Order: sequence, then C-alpha cells, then structure tokens
Amino acid sequence: MYVTGRLPLLVALGVVPVVLLSLAGVDAWLSAAGWVVLCAAAALGDAAAAADPRRVTVNRRMPHRVLLGQPVLSELVLRNGGTRSIHGRVRDAWQPTAGAPAERVPIDLPAGEARAVGIPLRPRRRGELRSAFVVVRSHGPLRLAGRQARIDAPGAIRVLPPFTARRHLPSRLARLRELDGSTSVQVRGQGTEFDSLREYVRGDDVRSIDWRATARSTITMLRTWRPERDRHVVIVIDTGRTAAARVGDGVRMDAAMEAALLLSALATRAGDHVHLLMFDRVIRARVTRVDGPGLLPALVDAMAPVEPQLIDTDWDAAFAQVRTLTSRPSLVVLLTAQDAAEAARGFLGSLPAVARSAHVLVGAVTGDADPLPERPDAADVYRAAAIERAVQDAAVVAAAIGRAGGEAIADTPDRLPPRIADRYLALKAAGRL
Repeated sequence: MYVTGRLPLLVALGVVPVVLLSLAGVDAWLSAAGWVVLCAAAALGDAAAAADPRRVTVNRRMPHRVLLGQPVLSELVLRNGGTRSIHGRVRDAWQPTAGAPAERVPIDLPAGEARAVGIPLRPRRRGELRSAFVVVRSHGPLRLAGRQARIDAPGAIRVLPPFTARRHLPSRLARLRELDGSTSVQVRGQGTEFDSLREYVRGDDVRSIDWRATARSTITMLRTWRPERDRHVVIVIDTGRTAAARVGDGVRMDAAMEAALLLSALATRAGDHVHLLMFDRVIRARVTRVDGPGLLPALVDAMAPVEPQLIDTDWDAAFAQVRTLTSRPSLVVLLTAQDAAEAARGFLGSLPAVARSAHVLVGAVTGDADPLPERPDAADVYRAAAIERAVQDAAVVAAAIGRAGGEAIADTPDRLPPRIADRYLALKAAGRL
C-alpha cells in the first residue's frame, strides 16, 4: 500500500482548523483525532478498492546496443491480466547513468488489454546498463492511496564507444587510395610490391625507371609500386591505473579507444589484419582473426564493458600476450600513459623485446594547458607548475621510448587519433609497413 499527496492535504484541511480553535481556548482535540481516524479509514478503503497491480505482466522492446550519448526509446508492454482496469503510474528501475526521466509515467490499463509505454533513455556512461524490475502503482477511486507491486522484468542495453573520431576517416581513406594506386600518385620504398609499368614523366623518381622495359620500348618506362597488404597491426590499450586519469570530458582510456577504432578502420581498408588487446594484469578484451566489415562491430562490442583498473600494468605479461596474437607483427601500437620515468621503468625495460621485431608506436593522451589568468592566485600558479612538470616528465619518457626502439606520440584526446592514423599512412608511404 502507498498513499498519495492528497491524503496529507486532506488531513491538514481537517486538523489545522482544530488546532486554531484549540489555541483560541476551545477544546477540540477529540474532533481532530476523529478526523485523522476517518482519513486513515478512507485511505485504507481506497487502497482496498484499487485494482491489483500484481496481475500485470511486463515485456520489453528495446535495442540491445546503442552508442554513448545517443537517445534511445525503451518500451514496456504492460498487460493487465486482472478483471478491473488499472489507473496509476509505472516506473522503470534503470540506473541513473541511463538518463531515464525521474518522473513516473501515468498509465490507464483496461482489464485484459495491453498498452505500450515508452521510456526515453540517453546513456551517459559506456558499458552495460541494466533494469531488473518495474514498479506499478494502482490508484484507488479517491486517489488517496493505492496498491504497489514490484514486477521482475530484467532488461539490458550495451552502450558502445561513440567513435567520434570517425569524422577523420574520409580524408585518411582518400590518402590511402592515393597510396594504393587508385589515383595517379604512386609510392616506392623498401617493402612495397610491384604494381605495373607506365610512361615516365618529368618529376618522377629516376630510381623507379625499368631499364629493361625501356630497352624493349621506344619510350622510358617507369615501375609503379603499391603498399604491401596482409600486414599484422596489433593495438594494445592499457587498462591500468593511468588509464583512469581524467582528461577533458572523459578518461584516458576513452580517448585510447577512439584512436584504436580510427586506426582499425583505416588498416582494415588497407588490407591489413588488426588485433586488439586490452590488458592490465589480465585480459580485459581481446579481438583477433576478425577482418572486413565485421571488425569494427567486434571491436566496439568488446570495448564497451571495459573499465580502467586501479592497478599497475604488468608489461611483461602484456607483451607475452601480444606474441600469442601473431608471430609476425608489423606494427604494434601501445596506447598508454607513461607520465614519469620512475613509474615507467617496467614499461621501458620490456619495450626493446617488442621493438626488435616490429615497429612500435606509443600513443599517450595529454591535456590542454590552460593559459594563466592576468592576475593568477596561488592555486593557478601551482596548477601551471604541475602541468609544466608533467610536460617535462613526458618528454623524458618519450626520449627513453626512442632509445628503446619505439616512437612516442602524445597529444590531446581530439588530436591523438588522427595523428596515429597519419603516422600509419606515413609508414605505408615509406614502405616500412
């Protein structure tokens, strides 16, 4: 049983005048007690007259997956199995990050019929969103009280990474088509594959002239080249404690996911094989042997439930897992944050073993340094000094990564994904991948 807001109002309407009379010297407390008893009896009778909400069955209609921040409609199909109509309200028990409205939805459910109720959602957090039950309230005829029932109706939606870096993909694909020979631009370098012969024009690299073909022809012939395919690109996302640091509107791991998705979309269009590993001390997500159109859905589905762990990453174990993905990686992209040389010793000590057999890119997410105000206070000066110290520490780590055989790229969450994609294209153009 529950009571509505009308019952306290009704009690107040009867009790307040009695209190005023009592203050004036009139003995009216007995009348007040009688009024309260009468209101309580009316509420009990109203609740008894309400239709039984336990006779309601609930089915759900909603998508199983949605992008972060994208509005989605979750429908409840309520069927009244009783003999009396239910007039009341319903509440779906989504967690707060689902973005469901706080108010209860009114329902009018005739006996033996079903009605659909829409619950708008706007997820504010990536991962699994769940609702275990629905609460149905049935008002009495007087709307003073009613009956309430909790009905088990489990439902779940997986909130996927938004992949906002997708906007950078068309321009990078155009560059990839140039490298792949779809346009007149051709590249040449160590590790590229012979494509075809064409006539030499002024400005072409003379090292690409095919002298045998030129001898058999009356014109100078040039060899054209295309980037090699079937390379193995391994992306490792660090899910340890440094991935939980907030940068901008999210955490570092969210930006790492954006960079991984953009690079994966580009690499699979280039004909390369992409492997994903999310790791701290155990495997949090793993995608391998998936190519073509199914790659991105598999990646976002694997990434969605992963959250940063407040533990240090075991890099020896992480690189051991890399070797289980493929025995011949051509490019290993490590998306991590190594902020201080002292804390990065384990990472730097394990890095040379991977760098000997593959080209290694280490991508790190950094924050924007806000300029000092015209009249800074002590907190502003301290914050600026901390940012400057972090920049210097990152530069020391980047230099150490270079000495270990890797290549460091650090930038803001918005700029890091396209920079890693551009570096991938540059390696393709140079014939190093």
